[in-house]
Amino acid sequence: MPDELTVITERIDDIPVLIAKLDRMGSGELLDEHFPTHGNWQGLSLGRTAIGWLTHILSQADHRLNQVQGWAAKRPETLRGCLGGEVRAEDFADDRLGLILDALSDDQRWAAFETALNQRILRVYDLQAQCVRLDSTTASGHWTVTEEGLFQFGHSKDGRPDLPQVKVMLSALDPLGLPLVTQVVSGEKADDPLYIPAIEQVRQGLQRPGLLYVGDCKLMSLDNRAFLQAGGDYYLGPFSKVSLPDETLATYLQPVWDGQQELTPVFRSQADGRIEKIAEGYERLETLTAIVGEETLTWEERRLVIRSLPQAKAATVALEARLKKAQTALEALNERRKGKQRFTEMEALRQAAEAILVRYRVAGLLQVSYTETVQERQVRRYGNRPAETRMERTLGCQVSRDQAAIQTASAGLGWGVYATNQRQEQLSLEQAVLAYREEYLFERNFGRLKGKPLSLTPMYLQEDQRATGLIRLLSIGLRVLTLLEGVARQRLAESREKLAGLYAGNPKRATVRPTSEALLGAFQDIHLTVVQIGHQVHRHVTPLSELQQKILALWDLPGSIYSCLIADSSYPT
Repeated sequence: MPDELTVITERIDDIPVLIAKLDRMGSGELLDEHFPTHGNWQGLSLGRTAIGWLTHILSQADHRLNQVQGWAAKRPETLRGCLGGEVRAEDFADDRLGLILDALSDDQRWAAFETALNQRILRVYDLQAQCVRLDSTTASGHWTVTEEGLFQFGHSKDGRPDLPQVKVMLSALDPLGLPLVTQVVSGEKADDPLYIPAIEQVRQGLQRPGLLYVGDCKLMSLDNRAFLQAGGDYYLGPFSKVSLPDETLATYLQPVWDGQQELTPVFRSQADGRIEKIAEGYERLETLTAIVGEETLTWEERRLVIRSLPQAKAATVALEARLKKAQTALEALNERRKGKQRFTEMEALRQAAEAILVRYRVAGLLQVSYTETVQERQVRRYGNRPAETRMERTLGCQVSRDQAAIQTASAGLGWGVYATNQRQEQLSLEQAVLAYREEYLFERNFGRLKGKPLSLTPMYLQEDQRATGLIRLLSIGLRVLTLLEGVARQRLAESREKLAGLYAGNPKRATVRPTSEALLGAFQDIHLTVVQIGHQVHRHVTPLSELQQKILALWDLPGSIYSCLIADSSYPT
């Protein structure tokens, strides 16, 4: 009887890359150390299971618990080779994954794990902590609201105030945007009180004073700034109109308008190599006093009065558009039109005109005068009614522009005020503006967290503790993405090379700033084939392309993370 032939094919794609990166971060080892399991836990450890699950999430852009076991069942040889030891599909059953989320929801254990993970990453990747960014986001969903629950109605950053939400406060290290601290709080919480606990956790985890904390206007409350000053750290952020009203801004701008204050230009290099002027401004000093604990602090704060040129240009165009729309609406306010009811009382007409000025935010910029005329109007014969001449009273609006007021309003467009307690020799005005402009990198973290590939929303969990555990698990995945992207870009910058072949339909297009999504996408359609003839087993892995080998080199990952899958017996951990 001829030997029986069995052929098994598994699609492995980027699985070896993701597991190798998670192992280099020490994720599995630290999870096992900080989240010990019950003695009845069998099979893969909690840490190795969590790594496998994170690999599924990052590779498939799907965090649903009930999808992982089927995925693992199709890749037993791949997971056995990458995770080490025997791997069963049952290791990824949804009830076991739920236990992992329950474990990660423990606040004290998570804080200790996150601190250890951050220290491991900083050491392995030789990252120098200098600047930390802080911000929050919300994730909305169709959850049940309970009195003390995590899911609550609040100010939505998703544009869905009709849905309950959970709030996530994230602290990230520049220049990679590497997450450091992840806080999960109920959706109705205000942002301002979240900053001090986040800063405390960053300080505890990094043990490095003198960091610059960058955030939006909610970081810039006096309590937050005083807390940073007391701890020997620095802050940078913009003031809101509540903290610094228009009247105060006008006093700051008066020397500029009078031609008595010189402005410092701010330039930035564009992707195509052009140097573009993006802002201009000056700085002034203010002395602040605040009480922290029982101590009274006094310090000098630099206030940077900055005009963003792109913002000013866009705001000028928007102002002109509003003026035109308001003028058109006012002039047509009481015109005769079929089916339109006309104003017959002057006060009603005046109220309607003022409402238009408010709607288009041009009050004080357009001058409106009201007219009343009485004139004859010929009424045509209709049926048995004879033609006649009537005297008709007509109300109307005449609109003109207040050019002086418009010019004053235009001069104030694009201006804002930043504040910092860091000295000028450490952080110049230009450096401060450019540092805050990098805030968009932080927004990409939120985009990845809530969209692909981490896909937090929509969330399919209803229990508070499991939702907390999931968000924390995804924050580990977010670290993987930022490291993959940051390391590759750093290596390309050091070698002054560009990477081509990442863009479908345009293989010659090269970039020095590839995204982690594009880099991982280059590892599609890699397969492991296992052929068994009787007692003989032959294994084959799709040979890596030149592009894939180059990407692995950028990440300092060996090609053996793929070739080890064809070994007959031993599988490295």
